Amino acid sequence: MSRRKIAVVITARPSYSRVKTVLSAIQKHADLELQLVVAASALLDRYGSAVNYIEKDGFAIAAKVFNVLEGENLTAAAKTTGIGILELSTVFDNLKPDIVVTVADRFETMATAIAASYMNIPLAHIQGGEVTGNIDEKVRHAITKLADYHFVASEGAKERVVKLGENPNFVFNTGCPSIDLAKEVKENSATLPFNPYEKYGGVGAKPDLSKGYLVVMQHPVTNEYQNSRKHIEVTLEAICKVNLPTLWFWPNVDAGADGTSTGIRAFREQHDLSNVHFFKNMEGKDFLQLLQHSDCLIGNSSVGIRECAYLGVPVINIGSRQNRRDRGANVMDVDYAQAPIEIAIATAIQKGKVKSSSIYGNGKAGVQIAQLLAELPLQFHKTIMY
Repeated sequence: MSRRKIAVVITARPSYSRVKTVLSAIQKHADLELQLVVAASALLDRYGSAVNYIEKDGFAIAAKVFNVLEGENLTAAAKTTGIGILELSTVFDNLKPDIVVTVADRFETMATAIAASYMNIPLAHIQGGEVTGNIDEKVRHAITKLADYHFVASEGAKERVVKLGENPNFVFNTGCPSIDLAKEVKENSATLPFNPYEKYGGVGAKPDLSKGYLVVMQHPVTNEYQNSRKHIEVTLEAICKVNLPTLWFWPNVDAGADGTSTGIRAFREQHDLSNVHFFKNMEGKDFLQLLQHSDCLIGNSSVGIRECAYLGVPVINIGSRQNRRDRGANVMDVDYAQAPIEIAIATAIQKGKVKSSSIYGNGKAGVQIAQLLAELPLQFHKTIMY
């Protein structure tokens, strides 16, 4: 019997760490053949080209799709998705996969889902059923309706996918694959095993990290993109005021990213940021190790909701980007206001690490997903469940 061909499409920097253990499990599975497709911002150096880490980890790339339209606004996002549909259709026609796998909720993933669906290729969706209250939620739920198999990260997500009318027999709470990496880090990372400045370069000061440090990762919010510069300036003011060693990561390529990036650059020219170092990107496992040994994470990244819950790392979640997403006891929610951010940072440092939560899984998602991809009946039509 020939092996099933599984095309996994990676479209952005965070998506790779989200599914790295799935890729490994597919690659090791005797009945599966991995067809890895890397597209969109995952190929762009200005956002910390994820493709470098993918190749370094030993994954063969079956196809690369350059489809990002410059502009970082809503029009560019829509056109990038359109180009993605065109290019991925050709890739799928060439590769002829048995199943296409798409990840999470970024706007580029819509192209994967549409291309596979119109070509009658069974579609598997990882991390459906979650709620955030912005454009990501629309994309996520739309992909749920296009997908044939659903590998969700929590019981709440599973319930929502079923309520959307999906067949419960094809909705599986596997947990989030990123927790697989977090589990490994938590069990094997007594101290930070690398020097981030030496390994990843970056720009800015090189503060001493031996007595604790903060990590910042703040992205623009697509339905509030006009305020992205104002939002980032509030966080910059707070970090400048608390004056603690801080490692700051560049934003995703989203509508409003120009405003975020411009805000950071302008602020650096006008203020003393002698305790802040900026990075484009970091290998997934290293980033989790960095978080594991930090005092807290500040910003609006989903890593604060997912991996940090498992690691027990305090998180100051700013604004609406993660609105209504299931969260553990590690998260403190604040608005875009300098004083509350400063108070939350002080509170997080005083309280220290919190109890680990398995709300997003127990660290076995990759193997479970690979096995399901090998066993599930191939289908690209649905039985109505309404």
